Amino acid sequence: MKKTWMLLLAVLSFGMASAQRYEANWASLNTRKMPEWFHQDKFGIFIHWGVYSVPAYAPVIENSGMSYAEWYWNRIEPKTPNEFTAFHNKNYGSNFLYPQFEPMFKAEMFDPQQWAQVFKNSGARYVVLTSKHHEGYCLWNSPEADRDWGHPWNAVTGTPKRDLLGDLTNAVRQEGLKMGYYYSLYEWYNPLWLKDKKRFVTEHMFPQFKDLVTKYKPSIIFSDGEWDLTDSEWHSPELLAWLFNDSPVAKEVVVDDRWGSNTREKNTGATYTTSEYGAGKDANVIWEENQGIGHSYGYNRNEQLGDYKSGHNLILMLADIVSRGGNLLLDIGPTADGRIPVIMQQRLTEIGNWLKINGEAIYETKAYKQPYQWSTGIKREKSGKNYMAGFSIAQLVKPQRDTAYVEAFFTKKDKDLYCILPAYTPQFKLRAFHAGANTVATVLGSSKALKFKNVGSDCIIDLSALKPGEVSAELLVIKLKQGL
Repeated sequence: MKKTWMLLLAVLSFGMASAQRYEANWASLNTRKMPEWFHQDKFGIFIHWGVYSVPAYAPVIENSGMSYAEWYWNRIEPKTPNEFTAFHNKNYGSNFLYPQFEPMFKAEMFDPQQWAQVFKNSGARYVVLTSKHHEGYCLWNSPEADRDWGHPWNAVTGTPKRDLLGDLTNAVRQEGLKMGYYYSLYEWYNPLWLKDKKRFVTEHMFPQFKDLVTKYKPSIIFSDGEWDLTDSEWHSPELLAWLFNDSPVAKEVVVDDRWGSNTREKNTGATYTTSEYGAGKDANVIWEENQGIGHSYGYNRNEQLGDYKSGHNLILMLADIVSRGGNLLLDIGPTADGRIPVIMQQRLTEIGNWLKINGEAIYETKAYKQPYQWSTGIKREKSGKNYMAGFSIAQLVKPQRDTAYVEAFFTKKDKDLYCILPAYTPQFKLRAFHAGANTVATVLGSSKALKFKNVGSDCIIDLSALKPGEVSAELLVIKLKQGL
């Protein structure tokens, strides 16, 4: 009888613990553990798609927010002429208003199954679509959008006549990927926002956000456009308490740190830190770097081939970020008619081909005691800025006289260590590492065991027996499987 009571008490205790409710304050919200899938999946696809995809223009200015094509409406509003206004006036006329682009946003070539296959083949594990950007145009049937704008301002009642968000969500999930949404809290020129921000929050943002979550059940929410109000003015803690307690995704959903002008890089536990065209963080912080293949998130017709990162450099970026414990959310910008530009498809395919062989060193891994092995020489300083840092890991792996460069990135899984090499070398000296007698060294993609020997405090691994074409041509990965 005593054992029965003890078992019953244990079951009741478990039920009470699993039914924990979070209060509408950060002290309580931050006790929530980040869902484990976010730590494991490592790589996602960001999609910026909306009415701004019609003009699809921004000047190409490296490391500048002025290069963001999705900010087109905001950039053509200032009275001071700039490159946006010059382009707009020349091609559309100074009297052409931004909402007049909406009838041109037809999405007639949109094939959600094809998109989802591209994402699956890229090796990404999750997808984040702009449900709406700061322009307020929704890719699903939002009654709040039409009501408060005073005219059709969503893809179902507007020109596409289609639930673009819902159709892509279904296709992405059919491919076995997680689906999430970017959601802008504010809207530049929404009449209610301009008239009464408090009413906008309670009558527009709150019900619209809950409608999105309840209908489409996202695994991740990338909040943005928070900087005009504090978290208390947005009532963000109340909204997150609903999300973590009562929404249909309470157990699974992951959210970022953009919930008020005072919230970025805070509230670790409830949120993860966002890094935007930045240098990212380190493994003691839950973080995600997000940037486009070019300089813009939304499609920019003004970008040329040289403005796009190569497949090799994108793989380097992924390896770098994961070695430091972060995730990569890589953005694409579809066209107004619903196509993923072919060059973006190519880049995603290159990443996917590498991950098919080397994904073991990325997914479900953790950061090693150090992310890099540096060569001898003077280390170049790595910026810690999270926004427009101008950071390029491709520059840090280039051998230079008297200057240290990154020779390898490290990740680990259980007792196994992965050494990701930016370039092939006949011998790799793994410093301050002693391989045990039962250690087996291989290169991912090959079953051939590599010879190695401990020399002093280092381990020298011989790669000379590998033949051209035998393993990945991009970033070889040495796996050191530790014996029991």
